Order: sequence, then C-alpha cells, then structure tokens
Amino acid sequence: MKPTPRLALLTLSLGVLSACSTETRVAPVIDRPTSSVAISRPRPAAPPAEDTRPDAAGTYTVRRGDTLLRIALDHGQNYRDLVAWNNLSDPDDIKVGQVLKVGPPERGGNTVVTNPIAMPGADKPAAVPKKTEPSGAKKPYSDTALAQKEDNPKAEKVTGIAAGSTVTASDDEKLSWMWPSDGRIIATFDEGKNKGIDIAGRLGQQVMAAGSGKVMYAGSGIRGYGNLVIVKHSNSLLSAYAHNRTIVVKEGQNVTKGQVIAEMGNSDTDTVKLHFEIRQQGKPVDPAKFLPSR
Repeated sequence: MKPTPRLALLTLSLGVLSACSTETRVAPVIDRPTSSVAISRPRPAAPPAEDTRPDAAGTYTVRRGDTLLRIALDHGQNYRDLVAWNNLSDPDDIKVGQVLKVGPPERGGNTVVTNPIAMPGADKPAAVPKKTEPSGAKKPYSDTALAQKEDNPKAEKVTGIAAGSTVTASDDEKLSWMWPSDGRIIATFDEGKNKGIDIAGRLGQQVMAAGSGKVMYAGSGIRGYGNLVIVKHSNSLLSAYAHNRTIVVKEGQNVTKGQVIAEMGNSDTDTVKLHFEIRQQGKPVDPAKFLPSR
C-alpha cells in the first residue's frame, strides 16, 4: 500500500525530534597547573680546581699545561737536576697538583759528627824540641814558600769564587756580556708580553754566547721557543737563545763569550729572528741592563 503524504510527513518529524533528543558527548577538558619543578639532569663533573696557594720555598705545584722543561726554565734550574731531586723515572710524567722540588736539597742535614779518639799517651804534654840555632836566624818563609810567593805575589789574596762557595749578586755583576747577534731590535723587553728581546737577522746568521758559561739545555722541548739553547753563567743567571735553525753545541758543554752556539732561524715562529732572554733566579729581566750599549 502506498504511504499517504500525511504519514510520510509524520515519519520525517519523528526522525528530527529523535535526532535533537540524542545526547552529544564531548571529551572533558581539564586545566592542569604547570609544575614549576624542573627535571634535574646530572651535570658533568667539573675539573678539579688548581691549587693557587703559594708554594713553599724551594717547591712548585704542577699546574695544567706545565712541562718539566718549562718549570726548570722558570726557576733557573737544569731539568736534569729536577729529575734527580724528585726521583722522576720519566721527565714527561708529571701530574697536575704534584709538588716538585725546584731547589737543591740542603746539605749537611745527614752529616755524622764523630769525636776524635784519644791515642794512648795523648794526655801527656809533648816534649818541646830544643832550639839548635838562635832565634834571629829563623826565616819567616822556607825557601820553597818564598819562591812561590815571589812567583805569585797575590797568592795569599783570595780572588774569584772559592770551591764550594755561593755565588752572590756581586759575582753576577762581574760577568762580561756581549750582544748575541747583529741585527735590528724588532721587539723590546716587556715583562707581560715579551720576556726578552727579538733581533732580526738572516737565515743561518751566527748566534753567539752572550757570556761564558755552561750549556744547560739544547733542544726543542719547550713550546713557543723552537730550537732553544740555554746557557748558565752563574748560580743565578742564565741566558736563552730561541728560534734557531741549527744548534751547534751540546748539553754540558762549556762555552766562552762570543763562541758560536747556533744559527739563526724561524723555528716555532713566523719570521727569521733571535729571541734572547736573560733570567735571574728564573725570573726574566731586561737584557738591556746587562748588554753593552751599541
């Protein structure tokens, strides 16, 4: 049977009402407060702080970037002595925070004092020998001693440095100096920037010892100096010659003032030059105070 128009209209109205009565469900929205507590993440461990306390007399605390050669230069010592004083099996194996001796050990600490042993009969006074000639015939010197005195009238006067004595500042002043090479000065002493003077020159130009002394180091083990020669002139003074092309002396060799020790070069630098330093007790000083005027 074909539906009537009224029945179709009634069916459509019921469908619309049914749709309007259907409950619409929406997901609830909840405002949650943002937590102010940050998630903690482990931080990398900070490197150990370097010991900045002043070193005791005759000691040095190794700092980052130090080498034994640099420490020896800064204290005016031979690196081989530092190896011996600190019983180092490997000069390259020093650690940050390690305390090194940078001065010679004090002597006499382990000296054993012995008392002389009295020999039998020592308590008796020795017999006084009889004079065999008048006192007027006694000579102030024997023939041998008199001859020695005549050959060397100043034999009784102590000159120079006695064996075992300590070199003093006055001894340093007696040292004779000369310019280590000819050339124009292109950089003067500046304690904060330049620890010596720089002398321009030609590749292969002669570099001479500025004073007599002993070669304490000859090599290229100190960064920034290239091929380096260090000459020790006294207990407190040394000179350094850097950036050489060739070194012609060896460690332990005695050199005289004016002796050729190297050839000028540009090792570890960007130009041909001689970097020259004078150090007193390991501290850089102005070479102009020692070198003659020119």
